[in-house]
Amino acid sequence: MGVPSPTPTYPSLYSSPINQKDHHKAMCVPSRAGQLCCRCTAFCGQADWAPHGPRDWEERESPAALIMSPALLLALQGITLMLPRVQALTCQFTTVEDVNNAADMPYLWDVKDQQVCEDGWGCQDTLLLIKNGPQVKLVLNKGCTPEADHKARVTQHRTGPSLSIVSYTHVCRNRDLCNNVSITPPVWDSLPPTVPGSVRCPVCLSAEGCLSATELTCPSGDTHCYNGVLVIRGVDIATNLRLQGCASQAGCNLLNNTQKIGALTVHENCNPEALLTCQRGAIVEIRPNSTQTPIKWTSRGYQTCDAGDMCQETLLLVDVGHRSLIVGSKGCTQIRTHESPTVTVHSGPPGMLVASYTRFCSSSGCNGANNSSALLDAIPRPAPPVPGDLQCPACVELFGSCSQNSENVTCPKGTIGCYRGSIDLRGGELSSSFKLQGCMAQPSGYLLNHVRNIGVFSVFETSWYKNETEKEKENEKQNENEKQNEKEHQFPPQAGAAPSSYTALVALGLSLALWCGVPSLLTPFPLDSLPLLTP
Repeated sequence: MGVPSPTPTYPSLYSSPINQKDHHKAMCVPSRAGQLCCRCTAFCGQADWAPHGPRDWEERESPAALIMSPALLLALQGITLMLPRVQALTCQFTTVEDVNNAADMPYLWDVKDQQVCEDGWGCQDTLLLIKNGPQVKLVLNKGCTPEADHKARVTQHRTGPSLSIVSYTHVCRNRDLCNNVSITPPVWDSLPPTVPGSVRCPVCLSAEGCLSATELTCPSGDTHCYNGVLVIRGVDIATNLRLQGCASQAGCNLLNNTQKIGALTVHENCNPEALLTCQRGAIVEIRPNSTQTPIKWTSRGYQTCDAGDMCQETLLLVDVGHRSLIVGSKGCTQIRTHESPTVTVHSGPPGMLVASYTRFCSSSGCNGANNSSALLDAIPRPAPPVPGDLQCPACVELFGSCSQNSENVTCPKGTIGCYRGSIDLRGGELSSSFKLQGCMAQPSGYLLNHVRNIGVFSVFETSWYKNETEKEKENEKQNENEKQNEKEHQFPPQAGAAPSSYTALVALGLSLALWCGVPSLLTPFPLDSLPLLTP
């Protein structure tokens, strides 16, 4: 007979004995010593728990009660804490867009802002220079990036004496603030002098459109006129750059099919007639008598829209009597709706006046209303109001509190209460919240009647208004509740009266418990009655 093999031993990572009634299925992998290291995956019987030699991954048994040794767990935690961590970088952070004269190059900039990156991210510089005739458009972006490192790279996407495009990109992780380029590369310092040719083209470089481009003589060799839009997108960058100028060849491929430059994405659109150019601007003003005297509503410039956009202009008027608020916006919008102007009176006399004017249109420059008459001329003009008996605080405030800036006014006859609330407004390059107080004529208690959109504005009204009828009803209900509470809590006047049913029931329960010999009810934590817990 052979000598029986010794009982196999299992890895000493586990210290609990095997429970024959409770096992888990385990995924096992052989160690170099021929033993299997396992982890539990499902219940199974003990019969399958057996030692095996080195082989591929397979299912075996492990006890349910196996736990890692505390000493080994502490050792592993210590090793983990000692491992070096990747330090998060700090990068220069900025976005710059500007148009300058080519004769003023090179351009310098000083970046003050910084950004702390996510773990493993690097710092990046992205610079795009677009030269068109005597002007250069600069787009600069600095910040964090997950992209792989690469050395500073200058790429000439389009070369020419008139229209040329150059980019500079750099990604680094070697130290903080390594994206420190602060001057444009010398890409156009040594251009040879140009000889005038025979072709003349309109020349324009603007994000506001080219409604009045200047026509210049092209250099010799440029025999075509370029007309397109360069769409540039990035962090805090959304520019539709209108380009017109001289080119050496026809077509729509200034960037040689490049669609990504560093942190920027770019593409061309050479059907500029399909892209509208709209007036752009916003106004927020508080002044007296705005319902009687129109105010100027001029744009600060133009913008080239995305494909499918329309032009819009939206004007909101809030009048509390002695002061008025005017909020307006012009620009491009993705909203597509009917093109006829719309005037809406949301809340009217004899109380506070809230009215709006909106227009959506689909031709360049069509959002051209230049004052608030577009709204005021369409508002009905009622007879002068007759003063009533109600007085209310009146206020319209953008930045302060109405409690400090309100003025008591006599409300016209027909008003039913004092309004107090606020309107939050977002959209059309505006984001503001204004406080309101004044005389109320609508029983709903809301000036906007739960309207959530006015033109390009998203609006949300909060009202704390209560009319006089509601106040009287609330007072009557409160008085009734107080009387009812007094009746319910009134004690009987007789001395020695019987206790309430609830008190009697509690007393009866305690008496029965004591009579039946249940003292444990009076012991909050009867620990002595518990059995000892032994391992």
